[in-house]
Amino acid sequence: MKEPIRYLSLCGLLGYGYSPVSLENALKEKLDFVGVDAGSTDPGPYYLGSGRGFVKKLQVKRDLALILPHIKERKIPLIIGSAGGSGARPHVESVLEIIGEIAAEQKTSFNVAVIYSDLDREFMRRAADGHLSSCGGSPEFRAELVDKLVNPVAQFGTDPIIEALESGAEVIVAGRCCDTAVFASFPIWKGFDPGLALHAAKIAECGALCARPVGANDSLVVEMYEDHFTVEPPNPARSCTPDSVAAHSLYEQPDPNCFYEPEGKIDLSNSSFEQLSPRKVLVRGSKLVPADKQTTKLEGTVKVGCRAITIAGMRDPSGIAHLDEIENGVRAAVAESATFVNPGEYSLRFLRYGLDAVTGSNEAPTTLPREVGLVIEAIAPTQEQADALVGLARSKALHQGFPQRKATAGNLAFPFSPSDFSGGEVYEFALYHLTDLPLEFEVKTMVIK
Repeated sequence: MKEPIRYLSLCGLLGYGYSPVSLENALKEKLDFVGVDAGSTDPGPYYLGSGRGFVKKLQVKRDLALILPHIKERKIPLIIGSAGGSGARPHVESVLEIIGEIAAEQKTSFNVAVIYSDLDREFMRRAADGHLSSCGGSPEFRAELVDKLVNPVAQFGTDPIIEALESGAEVIVAGRCCDTAVFASFPIWKGFDPGLALHAAKIAECGALCARPVGANDSLVVEMYEDHFTVEPPNPARSCTPDSVAAHSLYEQPDPNCFYEPEGKIDLSNSSFEQLSPRKVLVRGSKLVPADKQTTKLEGTVKVGCRAITIAGMRDPSGIAHLDEIENGVRAAVAESATFVNPGEYSLRFLRYGLDAVTGSNEAPTTLPREVGLVIEAIAPTQEQADALVGLARSKALHQGFPQRKATAGNLAFPFSPSDFSGGEVYEFALYHLTDLPLEFEVKTMVIK
């Protein structure tokens, strides 16, 4: 009979923060490892393309500085997945730099295993030759995009992290990987049921988001047994219930009976959720159906231009009622004046918050709002062109005529001066596909001090 494994999910995403009370309570008992997911595609393609993190350095450093001394003292691994937000080399390097700063400040050192997940052009050319399939409804990948890809990565599963664990590293800094791999690798390495390990990992990846009150900015403790696992928030202000844990098992999944990982299908059709104590839930019955054919998800971006925006408010009821006419007039006026950029090389977008910015034409308001927040966005090949376009659009919108207009002053109220903001480079996903080609991920070890 295997000795149970107890591990801590630090928080829903590295840098989101967690309560010191949670850490203190979790450390009162033995821990076998600590894991934290650090990345997502949820914030969009910019962060992968730019090589920057959507969680700021000071946030990440705070979370790591609290846990790293305990990792060192207890001689247990810390596993960081999708380091830096998107898991490409620049993101991984940024986390290694932070660990280095902490090591210097705390006058210690860390044995670190690094797993890079970047893809080279040669692999992408082979993959584009009949070895890519759509993921999540993505359009067919065009081979001519290979040389335009920025920071393409592969999202690996548990195997590379298990290899890193075998190296004896104190800290594992993984490139782009599945969220579940962060938490399932250690139990699978120790011989626990992979279906249970992956289901537990699916719940643990978001920290205390499976508890009530919900909180991705807090911790979760998982205990793995041979035929079940338990989840419990170490913060006494939160509790898990069968409903809350079962609901989170469906998080981001289209099918309530299963979810898919590189290892295969995790079948939840026979899973049960039981209240074991006031704040702890027991889960059993989850099974892994191994994949017939191994596939790996690939992600990559292309640069499409530069962005500029302006933000304003509108309260004139006639102006709000005729926003379509104002927008059409602004577009025509900008097209007439924007001789510094070719017509097909830029885009102009109007987001009308309070009216239809979120739902579009799918849910038209029954009555017009008293005020609308207007965001005007321009995207063009260069930042200078985008800035000029949004400046034109802003000035045209400020004074654009419309039916029943009475005022001779401007249409818009600007909350900021300057009113226009340069948004920098714009990226979009071009690679969001599965490949059946085998991939190897090198595990590199180093000492950071």
